[in-house]
Amino acid sequence: MAEIRRALLFVNSHKAEAPSLVEELCAELGRLGIETSSYADGGSPETPLDLAFCLGGDGTVLFAARTIAPLGAPIFPINIGTLGFIAVVHPLEWREVFEGWRRGRIGISRRLMLDITVDRRGANVITTHCLNDAVISASGIAKIICLDVSMGGGAAAGFAGETMDLGRYRSDGLIVATPTGSTAYSVAAGGPILDPEIDAFIINPICPFTLSNRPVVVPARETIIAEVEAEQRSGVLLTVDGQQSFPLEPGDRVFIRKAPYEAKIIASGRQGFYRALRTKLNWSGGSPNA
Repeated sequence: MAEIRRALLFVNSHKAEAPSLVEELCAELGRLGIETSSYADGGSPETPLDLAFCLGGDGTVLFAARTIAPLGAPIFPINIGTLGFIAVVHPLEWREVFEGWRRGRIGISRRLMLDITVDRRGANVITTHCLNDAVISASGIAKIICLDVSMGGGAAAGFAGETMDLGRYRSDGLIVATPTGSTAYSVAAGGPILDPEIDAFIINPICPFTLSNRPVVVPARETIIAEVEAEQRSGVLLTVDGQQSFPLEPGDRVFIRKAPYEAKIIASGRQGFYRALRTKLNWSGGSPNA
């Protein structure tokens, strides 16, 4: 049985169900001798930490993953939003699922995360990480931006090996998505859906000026390098998980690689993922005798 001594709560306070569910959760965890506290935005979680509960939707899980994945603690997502691809535990069944996980009957889905750094004139000016995607896009009215994109090693990335030129991208932007993020912005931009536990990235141009620029799936061992060209008609913005944004400058080089840690998500395995796909995308098949 998993030993849990200390749990952290990430709560979407805008949800009407949140206060009563927090009260119920804290009462049950207290009965089990588990210490609970709520995360204060901007603070550093106290360690050691055994578990994080997310009360909200997929956005709450993305926020929690960026906060605690480096600590190695698993995430227990309780969905009080719309049907999600990551947060799949219903509020009425959380006790049953939690007990199933504690007793080893329910597993953990290990999700690849992205590590992102920005090199500006030889200095590292941005370091961040995310679970869904990193997006480089225009920040002004003129949408088209120009990026030189390559894949492989590079001294600034701390990697050795061959660098492969993928070309000059003139587009509304570029998405680099994880398998978890393949069902988010990337799929809306025409990208493929990946099984959530595949070890790969999607490189997906947004509305490319050249129609032959298509999404590419590459191994997660690669480093993606996107350089912002000198002359742009618009400002350029780096956005991670749709929740954090950073302005970029001409000449900036964005390095995107696999993070050295994973997001560990309880009860969000492949069955739940494909069930969400069938429901959200309205997949259906004919009867066996049709």
